[in-house]
Parts: sequence; structure tokens; C-alpha cells
Amino acid sequence: MAERGKDGLRVAMIGLRGIPHTYGGGEEFIKYLGPALVERGHDVTVFCRSGSYKKDERDPYYQGVHRVFLPTIEHKVAGQFIHASLATLKSLRGYDVIYVHTLPSAPHTLLPWLLRKKIVINTDGLDWERSKWGKNARRYFKLGARISVLTGQALVSDSLQMQTYYEDNFKRGSVFIPYGAEIEGSKDPSVVRQYGLEPQGYYLIASRFVPENNADVIVDAFNRTQTDRVLAIAGDANYKSEWVEKLKASAGPRVKFLGHVGNYDHVKELHANCYAYLHGHSVGGTNPSLLKALGYGNCIVAYNVAFNREVMQGQDGTMYGIMFDDVEDLQRKLQQLDGDPAMAQRFRDIAPERIRKGYTWKQVVDAYEKLFVACSKTGRRIEEKAGGERFYEWS
Repeated sequence: MAERGKDGLRVAMIGLRGIPHTYGGGEEFIKYLGPALVERGHDVTVFCRSGSYKKDERDPYYQGVHRVFLPTIEHKVAGQFIHASLATLKSLRGYDVIYVHTLPSAPHTLLPWLLRKKIVINTDGLDWERSKWGKNARRYFKLGARISVLTGQALVSDSLQMQTYYEDNFKRGSVFIPYGAEIEGSKDPSVVRQYGLEPQGYYLIASRFVPENNADVIVDAFNRTQTDRVLAIAGDANYKSEWVEKLKASAGPRVKFLGHVGNYDHVKELHANCYAYLHGHSVGGTNPSLLKALGYGNCIVAYNVAFNREVMQGQDGTMYGIMFDDVEDLQRKLQQLDGDPAMAQRFRDIAPERIRKGYTWKQVVDAYEKLFVACSKTGRRIEEKAGGERFYEWS
């Protein structure tokens, strides 16, 4: 492990399945942030779900990050609650900053808050608006948001839109730090043939199977489009879902369900060799999947909500992809795009520039390091106001 630098901190990270892990954007984020902080002289611990790793995969370190494995049950709701409870108790001694990722773990911050610990909470998305959760779970997530406003020395909003939401609805300023992405291209196009696909012969969805990601809307629009290409869907639900079963049953022969793709290189090749990436996410802030698609040089067609538009539209007004409003609008745009390879290539060519200008991992790590150091040096709340100085610096 790297030696701690002058401002070297001991940072505990809670609310994730572990490092490395391929389940979601949070786990992808920590895979970059944790080791980068270690390289800068900080001591980082990520609390991992032991059930997510085989016994021979539980090394105590990953790229210098200390891994502590704690038990839980693998359940959609209770799993994270139990794991975060145990991780919180473990984090009460020996750490300068406790970083909590996502609101389901926020209620656990009451105890460290009472003990005057330095807590940074990433609010992530609007979990209480996700239709995959039942009524009680949504109430719990909304409670988590209210608790985070109380206990967090700093709240992190991963988009400017989310920052505004917290100011308007919870009267609490937060710190804007988005996620980042790497810029990479294809190294082995033949990989996609393992999935029954041909380079440039398919459209791609890569996301969890939840209603608010609108895979059903995209499938409907695609099936109305006259094309020789197929629609490949990489992802699945990690719980039983009638919505998922209905989608699979009604999708039709031109839609290929690939399941969860855990191999990083395969994910990259699926992105880098698709004709266009279709992004239907409607709830949340800066979506890591959208940034990843930009970094891979995808032609992107994204659902027109404020969170997606913030990413897709540059500071100078440049659009880095195509936005759609509903099934009919998407069908029209897919039909036009399918017959215009030059248009698709133009968007592929400019997509990585959006990452270079606004979403590099260096920018993200710089901002988190500044925030953690600032929290460690003061007991006051740390907030940003519109138009004021920011921890995150745009290129």
C-alpha cells in the first residue's frame, strides 16, 4: 500500500457490493476512485459483501484498497440494509472520513453523526421514484434522503440537476461531483460474435432491467423500425420480476437478450462495435452507463430528460447524440439513423470529446480528494451554492 502523504486520510466506504464488482455504476465508480486515492497517499477501506465473492476471491487488498468482507443475505432490500449496518459499526473507529454511497445506507449514518464523525453521503439518484420498489421501500428511501440532509457533513450530487433538486426540496446545498469514464476503443471486434452479433449489425441496450430504464419503450420502437439490424440487450434483473418476464415474452425474434455481461473487455467490445447505443434511463443523476457509452465512442440515442441532456449537451451547446421523447419519436429517429451511416459515424467521432471536456476520472478524483480533505479539517457543513466556487472543475 502507498505511504500516506501530508494530507493522507483514512477513508471508509460503505453502501457498495464491493471492489471490484460488475453489478452497477457505483461499483464501477469505486473501482476507479479507491485505487486513485491510494496512489495519492490515502488509506482506503471498502466494505464488501462476502456473499458476492467466492472464498478464493477475498484477497484483503485490491490495487492497494483494503477490503473488509462482511456477511449479509443476498436480498433485494434487506441485503444492503444488513451489510451497511455491520459496515457502519466497523467504521466508527480509525477513520477520518466515512463515505456513504447511495441513500439506502443513509439511515445508518445517525450513529456516526451522534458520535461527531465526518460523513460524506453520495445521494446518487431519486430511489423513491424507482418503480421496482414497493411503497414501504420508497418511504424508506425518502426517509434516507431526509436523514442524509441532517447527518451529512457534505452531500454529493452527481449532477447539477440533482444539486438543484436538493436545494429546492430539502433546502440543503450539496457538492456537485459527477462520475467519470475512460476513453477506449475496440481491440477485438470478433468478441461480439460470441454473442451471435456482427460489428455494426446491432443496436445496444446495456442496463439493469427496471421499468424506469424504459427497455420496453425502446423494444416497442425498435420493432416498428424497418432494419436488418438486431437489438441486443445486455443486462438483467437480480430479482424475480413480472415486468422482465413480460418484456422477454413480447420482445420478438429480432431482440437478443444477452443476460448480465460481467467481463469488462466484452462490455467494451459490445459498446465499441454497436451501430448505436440506446439509453432509456429516466430517473437519477449523471448515469455511468451513458458516460461509458460516450467514452467508447458510441452513437447515442438517449431519453430526453434533464439528467441525460445535462450529459449529452456540452457547455457550448454542442449535442453529442440524439434525444428522443416517446415511442413514436424514437421510431422516427431510429429509422432515419438506420439509413444514414454517415450521421451515426459523426456522433461516434465526437462522443469521446464530451468525456475529455467534462467527465475524466482525474477530474472526479481531484474533486473527491479536495472534499475529503476539506471535511477532515473542519466540523462545519460543506455546501456549494449556484454560481459559487466548486470542488469539481470543468475542463
